[in-house]
Amino acid sequence: MKRAALGGARPVLYHQSLPSASLPEWAAAAGYDGVIVDLQHGEVGLEAACGILRAVPRRNPYAYARVGSLDPAPILRLLDSGARGIVAPTVESRTQAEALVAATKYPPIGNRSLGPSRPALYPGTPGEPYTDAGNRAVSAVAQIETRTGLDRAEEIISTPGLDSVYIGPADLAVSFGLPGRGDWEDGPVREAITHLRRLTTAHGVTLGIYSGQPAYTAGLFAEGLVDYAGLGIDLVLLNRGFTDTIAGLGSARSTAGSIS
Repeated sequence: MKRAALGGARPVLYHQSLPSASLPEWAAAAGYDGVIVDLQHGEVGLEAACGILRAVPRRNPYAYARVGSLDPAPILRLLDSGARGIVAPTVESRTQAEALVAATKYPPIGNRSLGPSRPALYPGTPGEPYTDAGNRAVSAVAQIETRTGLDRAEEIISTPGLDSVYIGPADLAVSFGLPGRGDWEDGPVREAITHLRRLTTAHGVTLGIYSGQPAYTAGLFAEGLVDYAGLGIDLVLLNRGFTDTIAGLGSARSTAGSIS
């Protein structure tokens, strides 16, 4: 996610782990700005992910995909299908950040192959080369979610061509010997958020985070600690809906008379 494109916006995306092309439509109708199609966890394979991305309007700048590795081949397929951002998990070195940029950007910034498979994917400005428009439109996002990545944060964040850092708070907590959950109000994970905010601001890179609770996300936005958030996972959101619906039914199932 690029700082220049944000303006005053605080985009909110969700993680999609189910291979359904209809979920982004429902999320958009509810007010979400975009999606992170998750190929690292969940049930979404490459073919399904490409189909989901094609179902998102081409003009949506927040159609993202989180990959399972820095293998450039699937990254290329996702980009050609319309991904506007590639999130690389567990980035722990500048070398990995450079590999992400190389796979995500056209020359001279990276070495992405030119083979568009969707029309007018990067309209750009009149007379602008398509590759320049593509590099401006697509974000390279390094996920920092370990103590090693945090220790090397500045060398990662200062990588030429890197656009954003995305914090994985649960894995980061585990790397500190804490329970694997997000939405930390204090302790080393919260300190890491503040530290990464300083570094990303200094290097002109945006900062995002995964969060499970809207109130926590709102607090981070209010404090200016992050530029965007991944708020919720489809399976977790479905689980909440199922749970709330059955809870709302209460004891009616056990106390009602039998149907004859």
